[in-house]
Amino acid sequence: MYIEEAHATDAWQTGSNLEDKVLFATHRSFEDRAQVGAVCVKDLKVDIPMVVDEIDNRTERAYTAWPDRLYVLDGDGRITWKSRPGPFGFKIEPIAKALEALAGPAVRPG
Repeated sequence: MYIEEAHATDAWQTGSNLEDKVLFATHRSFEDRAQVGAVCVKDLKVDIPMVVDEIDNRTERAYTAWPDRLYVLDGDGRITWKSRPGPFGFKIEPIAKALEALAGPAVRPG
């Protein structure tokens, strides 16, 4: 889920965002947020569906804890896995295992 920009250019900026040219202003509308989310999906080569939180951040407030965490939800919207605090602690292998537990192993072409 793409949520509020954590390090917007018109707010608190980090050195790594400057180095990586991750430079986005605070979203002013849902359309702004969706557009930036689409850029992130493209640039980060994310190959899972993306959803975008409402501009009032209702989903982020309902599910987040500080520091941020990643969640896997089942088809009924229940949390089936929660990461350790991030963002620097995020690891892809545990989330891949949690997704495989729900959907089965990925089938790779070729």
